[in-house]
Amino acid sequence: MVQEIRNYTLNFGPQHPAAHGVLRLVLEMDGEVVVRADPHIGLLHRGTEKLVESKPFNQSIGYMDRLDYVSMMCNEHAYVRAIEKLCGIEAPLRAQYIRTMFDEITRILNHLMWLGSSALDLGAMAVFLYAFREREELMDCYEAVSGARMHATYYRPGGVYRDLPEQMPQYHKSPWHKGADLERLNGWREGSMLDFLDAFTDAFPGRVDEYENLLTENRIWKQRTVDIGVVSPELARAWGMSGPMLRGSGIVWDLRKKQPYATYADMDFDIPVGVNGDCYDRYLVRIAEMRQSNRIIRQCVDWLRRNPGPVMVGNNKIAPPSREAMKRDMESLIHHFKLFTEGYCVPQGEVYSAVEAPKGEFGVYMISDGANKPFRVKLRAPGFAHLSSMDAVIRGYMLPDVVAMIGTYDIVFGEIDR
Repeated sequence: MVQEIRNYTLNFGPQHPAAHGVLRLVLEMDGEVVVRADPHIGLLHRGTEKLVESKPFNQSIGYMDRLDYVSMMCNEHAYVRAIEKLCGIEAPLRAQYIRTMFDEITRILNHLMWLGSSALDLGAMAVFLYAFREREELMDCYEAVSGARMHATYYRPGGVYRDLPEQMPQYHKSPWHKGADLERLNGWREGSMLDFLDAFTDAFPGRVDEYENLLTENRIWKQRTVDIGVVSPELARAWGMSGPMLRGSGIVWDLRKKQPYATYADMDFDIPVGVNGDCYDRYLVRIAEMRQSNRIIRQCVDWLRRNPGPVMVGNNKIAPPSREAMKRDMESLIHHFKLFTEGYCVPQGEVYSAVEAPKGEFGVYMISDGANKPFRVKLRAPGFAHLSSMDAVIRGYMLPDVVAMIGTYDIVFGEIDR
């Protein structure tokens, strides 16, 4: 009797630790080789776009944080810029610099999460612990300006919620932090947030060197990433890729340079690009991007030190009164109440606003019919386009390479299954 040899179907995820959310891949396997990959989405489905259409404009800023929940403020930036374009307003220059600075803080936060988790997927555990050491420090900046470590809702149409704090929060003595360790932790926190970021940007290039010492010339890391998941420039364009996925294939495209917004036109930074378009190139691109983000933060800190000023427009239809005025003055209290319950009406029109988020081009297409809530909102998430290309990229590779590819896509399902 002749044994029949045939392909078999394998479910990868959604509970797999390397699935990065609720990804379910249906893989058709010929032994260890992938013949076909079918990404199934719909297990998370949040209905964010419909939820945004049911609420006043300002009440949906928090939904943006929860889309790609590793690139929080970048998502907010695209949404508030869409509202600002429709209203014909522009945030004050200081607010624009603060936004630029926090976009780059967010880029570092995202890439550190990517570095730690994708290295963990491929068996390198130590990098994860190193990356989260720096994430904690930048999370403190999120918390200092907004009160939240992740979902900040800090950007507002017309500017930002408030100016940078003059005092960074400090650690208190506890069973976990005491003595010399406590002094070290609080060493950077003696002054303002700008002082803290000065110290951070001084130290960070050395920290990136540590990540590179662990991975860049690591034989096992290179075996798992070099010539794996090669994306040609033609394939990257055909699938609508953006961000490090596109630049890893050698295409110099970055919205911060090509279609500048906020204060990126005044920033001095480079766009790292790859050569081979494989997982290793995309790793090198993201490492280089962290170094460039550090440069941009440094420039923003220097400018913000020298230039005090307002961080919100003076338009009372959009800007709330100060907390002090609201608690002292009846008109301000009514103004505050009306603004946060009914919101404001946005002129009729349609707009597309895109930012260079850490994962790629994150865009908000918005139609207003003149009401106090959007008529239609469509979000352009980079992860959705990237995951769509999984079948085209991964055919012919082996099962462990699927894990490397999911890692290099930098997938977050909040924005894919929105």
